[in-house]
Amino acid sequence: MGTHFHNLLNQNPLVRAIHTAVKGRARYKVNGLSRSESLKRYLELRLSKEEGIGQVRANHDTGNVLVLFHSDFSPNAIASLLERIVLDYRKQGTKLPVRTAYISTAPEEAKNLSINTRKLNQLTASVQKQESTQTHVKKQLEQAGSQLILVSGTAVSTLVLCTGLLHKYGLDERILLAIQKLHTPLLDRIMLGITSFGDPVFLVLICLALQTGLLYHNRRTQAITLSIAAIGAVSLNCFLKLLFGRARPDLWNWIIDVGQHSFPSGHAMVSIVIYGFLGYILAKEFPQWRGRIFALTVVLIVAIGFSRLYLGVHWPTDVVAGYAVGLVWLIACIKRMELREKYYSSAKYLYTILGLTHSHKPDKVQTIYA
Repeated sequence: MGTHFHNLLNQNPLVRAIHTAVKGRARYKVNGLSRSESLKRYLELRLSKEEGIGQVRANHDTGNVLVLFHSDFSPNAIASLLERIVLDYRKQGTKLPVRTAYISTAPEEAKNLSINTRKLNQLTASVQKQESTQTHVKKQLEQAGSQLILVSGTAVSTLVLCTGLLHKYGLDERILLAIQKLHTPLLDRIMLGITSFGDPVFLVLICLALQTGLLYHNRRTQAITLSIAAIGAVSLNCFLKLLFGRARPDLWNWIIDVGQHSFPSGHAMVSIVIYGFLGYILAKEFPQWRGRIFALTVVLIVAIGFSRLYLGVHWPTDVVAGYAVGLVWLIACIKRMELREKYYSSAKYLYTILGLTHSHKPDKVQTIYA
């Protein structure tokens, strides 16, 4: 008899895997399940008793079976288990009624089955919600790319326009000479203090302090994004300085030490990235003070750029270029962080519903969680 059933199985497979891409979650097509509610209930009851299987749901309309199982299992092992159960059902030749006697003979098992079914409904809904969220995030990614292109184009166009106007009318030098007339000993000390907020050493200390706070509060994505933003801004600024090799203004004696290259302003570019990111984080954390936070952030960034002009170490176009490039990089980093946080939120929700330990998370969740 057993040989007969195995021959039938080889000719017409009882179980066929149709989706096993996610570890710990697989869907199968079971031959004979379609329009057989008794087989549906038999499968769910048998599988609910197996160790290592968390949830199971059979659909007698489509003939599909969704199984959530421990990560130590393989989809092939679950398929073999399904085959054995179907063979047992056929050998018994039992037609289980819609309202089975299991409720009267084993009320506790029926109750557990009902609870598992409800949990599986919640899980299925959460999986669908996650897939819907991922689709929504993909659309947002496309929109973010379009927005970034628009902002980048606007910033670059503004830079080119300002550079052309300043060069055509000789305003670069005129602006610096006009600012020189404001010099006083007191204002010199004030501008030295303001420009120090954009010094590399001071910005490194701010980044380290902010990263420590973010990691302490388990905000790993924000901490990583800050590192990418800071390192990327410094690296890009050094590359552009070497690429353009523009000499610094030499209209009067400087009261600070600076490097050779002028374009674009490193203080302007890096400060708009670091302080802009800090202002964004604080505004999200304290939305009731959002307006004041953004206002103070803008004032500080503009003051740092103006201090470079006051001290005579940069042309106005250097500062404008630094702001433009830094703004584009800041927006790119923030968009990346927002998308990762959305993925993390959807994955965390699914992970909570599954009730798995950290080591048992499916591969897709691990990828999103990282």
